[in-house]
Amino acid sequence: MNMKSKVRLLMCGLITSLCTTQVKFIESNAISVGQHMEVQSSINVEKVEGISDDTIKGVDISSIVSLEDSGVKFYDFNNKEQDIFKTLSQSGVNYVRVRVWNNPYDKDGNGYGGGNNDLDKAIEIGKRATANNMKVLIDFHYSDFWADPAKQKAPKEWQNYTIGEKEIALYQYTKESLEKLISEGIDIGMVQIGNETNGKFVGESEWSKISKLFNAGSKAVREIDSNILVALHFTNPEKIGNYENISYQLSENNVDYDVFASSYYPFWHGTLDNLTTQLKKIANNYGKKVMVAETSYVYTNEDGDGHGNTSPANGQTLDYPISVQGQATSVRNVFQAVANVGEAGLGVFYWEPAWLPVGTSDNLENNKVIWEKYGSGWASSFASEYDSEDAGKWYGGSAVDNQGLFDFNGKPLESLNIFKYIMTGATAPKAVESIENVEVTVNSYKEIKLPKTVTVKYNDGDEVEVEVKWAQNELNAIKKKGVGIYEVNGITSSKVKALKKLSTKAIINIVSKNYVINPSFEDEDNSSWKTDYFSDNNGYVNIKWNDPKSGVKAAHFWSDEEMNFEIYQNINELEKGIYQLSASIQGGDAGDSSIMKLIAETKNGYYEKEFMVQGWANWQTPVISNIPIDDGIIKISVQIKAPGGAWGTIDDFELVRTDI
Repeated sequence: MNMKSKVRLLMCGLITSLCTTQVKFIESNAISVGQHMEVQSSINVEKVEGISDDTIKGVDISSIVSLEDSGVKFYDFNNKEQDIFKTLSQSGVNYVRVRVWNNPYDKDGNGYGGGNNDLDKAIEIGKRATANNMKVLIDFHYSDFWADPAKQKAPKEWQNYTIGEKEIALYQYTKESLEKLISEGIDIGMVQIGNETNGKFVGESEWSKISKLFNAGSKAVREIDSNILVALHFTNPEKIGNYENISYQLSENNVDYDVFASSYYPFWHGTLDNLTTQLKKIANNYGKKVMVAETSYVYTNEDGDGHGNTSPANGQTLDYPISVQGQATSVRNVFQAVANVGEAGLGVFYWEPAWLPVGTSDNLENNKVIWEKYGSGWASSFASEYDSEDAGKWYGGSAVDNQGLFDFNGKPLESLNIFKYIMTGATAPKAVESIENVEVTVNSYKEIKLPKTVTVKYNDGDEVEVEVKWAQNELNAIKKKGVGIYEVNGITSSKVKALKKLSTKAIINIVSKNYVINPSFEDEDNSSWKTDYFSDNNGYVNIKWNDPKSGVKAAHFWSDEEMNFEIYQNINELEKGIYQLSASIQGGDAGDSSIMKLIAETKNGYYEKEFMVQGWANWQTPVISNIPIDDGIIKISVQIKAPGGAWGTIDDFELVRTDI
């Protein structure tokens, strides 16, 4: 099979330094636009249509107490130290979301991290939010640590409870917690029953049981104050049929709730048009209010604390420049997507805009000490007793410091004012925001074709195509080097809006030919892949839009019963030689009894490499080297035997020849 050249244009922030330069807030020279006034700023923001003064303009700053205990300081727009709650309120934030874990501590009182968000932390955060005229959303995870689609573990105290006992415990815990919060004078406007509960909640995976638990929490809220909105929280709006199924199950099981809340991270969760469509269906078909409970976007590529960030990353699509302007535009557009639902669209929460470094990235060892002591990293080593497969192995700092609305030193970025600017609009002097860099992946030097033009983007959204001249001497130097990654500089051959010529570059990746057919499951025709089941439980492997490593599809597996299967491909007409096979796998809940193998079978022998899934998005890439092929034929496969409840995705197979 001939490998086609793959050209991907990557947008990266260049020219402007908005991501690192502090700009004072400007309210002068306002231009009347009706009820509100458009303002001048260092960023451009288009006023959101359909928004109102009641729109939720929220942030989740659950980690704030641990961060402050760790020595992190926050400032106002004039670089003066100031309580972050005051700064948020001044910037237009009117709602604060705070997560609550039942008991995020080990038997010795050591915190699991992630803010150590117990009820006492929620009370402290809630009081400070209320004192600054912001309402509070209490986000009960009903877990002792992170709850998300891959992890919905019951609290330690509840783990041996029957469903009936869980109902009683959840009801009592919710009611008693809310009583304590309200007794402190906290202005609670909404309560979230669970966090990203797509198909599991408090250890239960049947919708009838999940629904009973939802209703236990809802009952407690209604008894405390019928004016408090009850929200349920889900994610993955991009998955076809996902929200339709969830909302149907909630209706069929008579779940009492007011708000269907969705996570929406633009680099994971599809288009904004699709988000609006999914939320509008729920609002129209079931009469529910809707909102985005979590969103964020990157303003810099830098890692502030030495712990890797979730974005940007391979396989992600970033539709906006990585800059303060790009971040602001992304958030503004999420607000518009929710507003487009109509009156049922409540608003948007930005997730952890203040989860900043506790120290610089070159001081990692000292940062680790602070994260462990104060719980200001996403997880501490103490969490291993509760979450051994994920937090226990990958504990550390902030994975979102480059998505903050404050810089690494605690100074607010101009994008923090997005919560005001969506009401008014804002204008900035026209400037170049970014210029395209080019990335080309080919199998040989002869296949390299660099574009004749690149796109220059302005901070007001305008785009122009400009001619670019590539350094021919650098291209010629690649000719004799073979497989590898090379950089070629380019410069625009014409001026852009009175600016000097602009620099760009092309990253050229010459790779060995991959002989696997449809290696990442992206093609419509998946007939090259076969699946054999070795038990009576069949049909739990599907190629679909589920957590791919690259592209948009992967081979996904899950079942509530034991699984034993092989996904494989037979490849013919290979040249005689030595080959290497690899694949990428992620997943969880596999347990110690699982058997997982990458396998290559040829006339010369049987070759295998064992692996084990390590949690969501922690991709493992087993490699089998030195595979001799004499007759041109090989069978490649992944074999998995795992207990019910295990899940994961398989992606990016690669078979390359290594002796040339």
